[in-house]
Parts: sequence; structure tokens; C-alpha cells
Amino acid sequence: MKAKESIMKVLNRYIFGAIWIWLSITCLYGQKLSEVAQIVGIRENSLVGYGLVIGLNGTGDKSGSKFTMQSVANMLESVNVKLSANDIKSKNIAAVMVTASLPPFARQGDKLDILVSSIGDAKSIRGGTLIMTPLTGVDGNIYALAQGSITSGEGASTLSGSIIDGAIVEREVSYNLYNQKNATLSLKTSDLQNAIKIQQALNSVFADAVAVAVDARTIRLSKPDNLSMVEFLALVEEVEIDYSHKEKIVIDEKSGTIIAGVGITIEPVVITHGDITIKVSNEMVEDANALVIDDSAVLSQSQGTISSTNGTKPTVSSVVKALQKLGASPRNVILILESMKRSGALRAEIEVM
Repeated sequence: MKAKESIMKVLNRYIFGAIWIWLSITCLYGQKLSEVAQIVGIRENSLVGYGLVIGLNGTGDKSGSKFTMQSVANMLESVNVKLSANDIKSKNIAAVMVTASLPPFARQGDKLDILVSSIGDAKSIRGGTLIMTPLTGVDGNIYALAQGSITSGEGASTLSGSIIDGAIVEREVSYNLYNQKNATLSLKTSDLQNAIKIQQALNSVFADAVAVAVDARTIRLSKPDNLSMVEFLALVEEVEIDYSHKEKIVIDEKSGTIIAGVGITIEPVVITHGDITIKVSNEMVEDANALVIDDSAVLSQSQGTISSTNGTKPTVSSVVKALQKLGASPRNVILILESMKRSGALRAEIEVM
């Protein structure tokens, strides 16, 4: 019996090592599964607490902040100093909210970075000291205690600051991962094709039906008998897949910033916006005075045409550069791109921030 168990252990190690070697070879291509999906249930938990910052040089909350003075009175009472909130006249204290993130598998004694923000009428909390503040989760339980001196970078807001390692974990979130036989993967972006690709890749790697795509976002996993759930998920995260990305343009209307992939193209179209009329074409333009936009596009101002120089469709980058040369403001460029999207000439998704 013991000999049989020893043989099984050796075989398991061999199989585990073989899969790791296979993954090491395939990691030269594709994208790791851990970058496009996450394991359901293994996540950060937000913590929040209300506290006081002391030691401010006259920049704290004014005496009119009743909740601050009441908090000070309550704190003093906890150390056997009884004082009415109306009798406290201090500008060296500020009421703050403290936030932190509790990572998965955090253990008692682990330290967390915290963010401290004023909620009263303080002028600044820079240089102050946060006194012991309980941090609670959504269930109302205390998971960490925060305390320490507040720091803030140059030019940063004086009404908020951070404390590196400013909280200590007091309560753990239990994860019974080792004894689980099933787990669930959730794609960060819903996509039926990618869900099927992940299912096929995992079943191919483990030579078994370990994954089933339930919908466009969810893949159910069943661990092989020869691996623990920890070993199984460690291997799953390293699996490489040929992930299909949807083309996207991100626009920040406030700053006028436009972020787009270099390969996003625009179909032939004519756009009129205000006093700007422009034609996007994939045909060569005959204009000796045409301006070179980049390596693949030129702008004919006399014809109002953006044309490709190699027979391909002009890219978003080329069109934006051409519009800037025509004097279009950042706001006008954004409106023109949105109009191109509505007309069907621009097929990438547009996300406006």
C-alpha cells in the first residue's frame, strides 16, 4: 500500500512538472489567463473608518464643527477625561475618513497602506497624526486598526494624505481553497469567443474536461484528481490563450485626451463639422503640395482630403493629426470621431470618460 502511494506521488510530481514545462514553452505566445480573467471569490475587500487627526498647527477643523468636537469629547472620555464638546476650542484636530483595501489571503499582523481624507473644514491635515482608527468591512466587522503620521507628496492635496503600512490586519477573511473541487473564472470583459478559447485551451493543457464555458463571461472549473486546487489554479493562471481584443478609443472630454490603438482604421467617409469639411480616402491623392501626416498618410488641404500613401485605410492617428493641422480644437476632434462612429466609418468602440 505504501509503495503504491509513493508511486502515485512520483507520478503526480511528474505530471505537475510536465504541465509547467508545457506552459513555459507556450508563454512565448498569446496572453496569460491571469491577465484577462479572475477567480471568483478571490478579491480585495474595501475597508473604511472614521477617525481623528491630531497635531495640526492651527489648520484643523474650526470649533464650529460639532461632530469633530463631539468626537474629541468621546475620545477623551475613553481615557477618563470628561469634557463637554462645547468646552473644546481647538484648531489642531481634524475629522477624517480612512480607507484601505484588504487583499485576499491577508493574515493577522500584515500591514496595509491607507488613505486619509478630511471631511470637515480643516485647511490642511499635512503633518498630522492619525490616532487609532478601526477599519470595518461591509459586514460591520473590524478587520484592521489604522494609526500613524500622515504623509503627502509635493503639490498633492493638503486635505488628504497616505500612511504607508499604516494599518495592521486584526481579522482574516477565510478562504477554504485547498479543499475545494470546483472554481469559477470570470472574464474581465464579456466575450463568447474568448470564453470558448479559454475552455478549449484549458481542456487541451490538462487533457481532460476541466473547463466549461457557461456564458460569455463565466467558465466553470473542475480540478483533476491528481492536483490540489492550489496547484490547479496556479497552472490555470499561467495558461496562454490567443485572446481577441476589441478595438477601443478612449476619450477624456475634460482634458481633450484621445487614446487609440495605432492599427485602428477609418472607412472612406466625408465629414462636415462647422467650417471643417474633410474626406477620408484610401486612394492616392494627386497634390504636389500635400502635407505628409505620417509614414502612411498625407493631407491635401486644397482638396480637403486625408489619403493613404500605401493603399490602405487611414488610421485614427492619421486623421487626428490631419484635423489638428486644419485647426480643429480637441473638442471638435472628439465630436468628429463620434460622428464617424455613428456613421459606421469608425468601427472601434468609443469610451468617453
